[in-house]
Order: sequence, then C-alpha cells, then structure tokens
Amino acid sequence: MSRLIGACRARVALARHRLRRALITLLPPETIEPLAIAAWRIRSLVDAGLRAKGAERCETARHLLAHGSWDALQVSAGPWLEHLIDQRIYFGRLSRGREAWPDLQAVAGTLARTIGRLKADAPGCPVIVSPFHYVSQYANIYVIDELRALLGLESIAVVSGVPRDLYGDDHAQIPGVRVLYTYGDDNRNGLGLRVARTLRRSGVAVLFADVPPFTMHRFPMETVSVSMFGRDARIHNGVFRLGTQFDALLLPFYLRFERGRFSAEVLDPMPLAGGGAPQRLAGQIEAALNDNYARSLVTGHPAMYAFAPGR
Repeated sequence: MSRLIGACRARVALARHRLRRALITLLPPETIEPLAIAAWRIRSLVDAGLRAKGAERCETARHLLAHGSWDALQVSAGPWLEHLIDQRIYFGRLSRGREAWPDLQAVAGTLARTIGRLKADAPGCPVIVSPFHYVSQYANIYVIDELRALLGLESIAVVSGVPRDLYGDDHAQIPGVRVLYTYGDDNRNGLGLRVARTLRRSGVAVLFADVPPFTMHRFPMETVSVSMFGRDARIHNGVFRLGTQFDALLLPFYLRFERGRFSAEVLDPMPLAGGGAPQRLAGQIEAALNDNYARSLVTGHPAMYAFAPGR
C-alpha cells in the first residue's frame, strides 16, 4: 500500500510540474514582472526569511546608492523576476525549439557590430565580451548564443559560476555555448589556460567581469584594489591578468527589462592592458548599479565589492 501511495504522489508531482512548465511557456513577456512581484508579495506574507532577504537587498541600496533612485518592491522581488525569466526562456525554448526573442537578438546584433568595428580598428586584438549580472543569466546566455551565430563561430566559451542544469540539460539547448564553470569543476586550476586557448582560436570569449568577490568565497579570488562609491573596494583581477597577456579589449554590457521588453546598455570598450583599466571597470560597475540596481542579480550581500581575500 505504501508503495502505491508513493507512486501516486510521484505521478501527481510530475503532473503538477508539467502543468506549471506548460503555463510558464505561455506567459506573454509583459506579464512576467507583475506575476513575479505578485508572487513575492504573497509568499512574503508567510515567509519571514523572504522578507528579510528583500530588506537586505534594500538596505544595500540605501548603503550604496545614497543619491540614487530605486523601487523597494522591484528590488525585493528581483530574484523572483530572475527565476521567472530564466524559466520562461528555458521552458519556452524546450517546448518550441529555438524560440525567437527579437529584443535579445537586437542586443546581440549591436554587440556583433561593435566587435566588428573593434577588430577593424585593432586587427589581432581579441575581445572579451562581459555581460554584467543583470535581469537573467539565461537571457544573457541567449544573447551570447545569438552573438556566436552572428560572428560565424561554431562555439563560444563562457566563464560562469552559476550551477549548471538548473531546469534541465543546458548543453542540449545551447550546444554552441561552451561553459567553463568556476564551481564544481574538476579542472578549475586549468580554467585560465582553457580561456587562453579560446582567445587564440576564435578571438572572442565571454567573462562576467563584474562578479563581486564575495560570490567566490569557496575559492578565494585574486582581486585588485579600486575605489567605488567613494570608498576602497576590490574587484576580480583575473580579466586584467588575462587581458594583459593577450592585449585584449573588454566589451561590457548589461541588460534591462521594463514592461516586458529587453534592452541593453553597451558600455565603452576598454583595453585591459595598463594600470588604469581596473579603476575604469570599477567606474562602469558603479554606474551600472546606480542606473539599474533593481535588475542586478548580485545585490543584497552586505560586503558586495568592499571585501575580498587578497588571494
């Protein structure tokens, strides 16, 4: 009898999962944010931990953005919006094949044209494309996959610390994106070498250069000292070490999502060789947080960029 009850429960859970997945694939983009906010508000009524996380994200905003404007509800519900966008993109692609998102394709087109100009102006200089952590990791990867196709590359390497296969087999959906993981990687010490090989082979790689040092607490990160928000701070040094070795250019951008539409801010490209590059990137990270804090995926930790191990 207990086996029968267990089997019935498993079937019910599977049916619920399939129904939820089917409903998510039908969501019009303009309903995603209202649904995410409504879900957060309802859940926060009974979940003190969720309310505390929202308050922590808002407190970080008050601490960092003394003169900036931001919406407390959007900031608190940010993680719910991220997950719903992630699932809408993933499940939509799973059910309909290569689902088109014209807004994200337009972002990829802008990046491709910018890379074309950079390579025309500086032949032989590789380009490290740097999505900042905004809106949705799956949306960022969608842009990168479209960029790969526009550049005529068979594959493109992305350095990522996000756990793999959150909703299913990521590689089956995006076989052209080769993700080099910083977490749970048996050959993490060879990560820099693999990125270097990619730059030599294709001239383009992808690295999230705005990663706060606190996110790498399991593996102490090499950092470099900068100034952010009027105080001493630290950012990841790996992109500068790699960029100096190859005389590479960094092309940062960050996504927006408003009223169901994606857009992007493509920031000024910068040479990574030279002593001024870390502070210049720190200024871009600071400006992005001031401009688009509610859509940031890394906010809410009290340290942010203010603390990191030296190594």
